[in-house]
Amino acid sequence: MTLSQIKLSASIMCADLGNLREQIKILEHGKIDMIHFDVMDGHFVPNLALSPMMLPWLKPFTSLPFDVHLMVKNPEKLLDQIIENNVEFITVHIEILPYYGIRLLNTIRKRGVKVGVAVNPLTSIDNVKYFLDYVDKFTIMTVDPGFAGQQFIPSALQKVKYLAFIKKKKKLHFDIEVDGSVNSSTFEKVLNAGANVLVLGASGLFNKHRDLQSAITMVKNEIEALLQKRKES
Repeated sequence: MTLSQIKLSASIMCADLGNLREQIKILEHGKIDMIHFDVMDGHFVPNLALSPMMLPWLKPFTSLPFDVHLMVKNPEKLLDQIIENNVEFITVHIEILPYYGIRLLNTIRKRGVKVGVAVNPLTSIDNVKYFLDYVDKFTIMTVDPGFAGQQFIPSALQKVKYLAFIKKKKKLHFDIEVDGSVNSSTFEKVLNAGANVLVLGASGLFNKHRDLQSAITMVKNEIEALLQKRKES
């Protein structure tokens, strides 16, 4: 694996919200691959985060793709508002899919948006087998969802490894994303487990250096060094 095969997704919930457009421009200039846009409803998770109402203010301002991560109980109620802003990805949680899973994923895909499915730390990975044909990206939560700054949950790596195994065995092409406390102390673990999309939040990017461009460079250098180390070993 090379750095070009790894996608870096910046969680703008953790950015300087008072200078959000400027921060996104820096992310774009630094060749971050994607904007991770968290939406929380205070019910599925005990917190509130970004609103879909921010999308028309942000999306036309950048060419970076947006992945809207819906940590909500009723994602279908937000689809029209989100999709009309030409987002590239919508990620929903597997915990709500047993009620209307395939229909919801098909609805998103038929409207020209790529589909992601997120899995919480205490949720079994077994049910992903029912969604393999409908999903472009699986997101493994490596912290309990809803709050930034939590401690990495090592057992989540087994889910990453399982997805990497299934992907290789069945010759599938979905991305494997990790979200939660992805930073210098966990980069090697998640990459070795098989992840190729890293969600970078407070500890992984935005609090890494007071200058955001310098922080991006530091992250890329760290990952490049890990990949080189793995190549030489």
